[in-house]
Amino acid sequence: MAIDPVCKMTVDEKTALFHSEHKEKDYYFCAKGCKVAFDKDPEKYLKEEK
Repeated sequence: MAIDPVCKMTVDEKTALFHSEHKEKDYYFCAKGCKVAFDKDPEKYLKEEK
């Protein structure tokens, strides 16, 4: 299972409909809106992980 970096929901990588790659790492999203937000500014959401 993966964590949506935008809303922090748990997402199953095998069934996720929304996916992005950033700096050679895969990210999975629960909804299109989360993917769109991430794609606009990935660093905004990734800096919160650290």
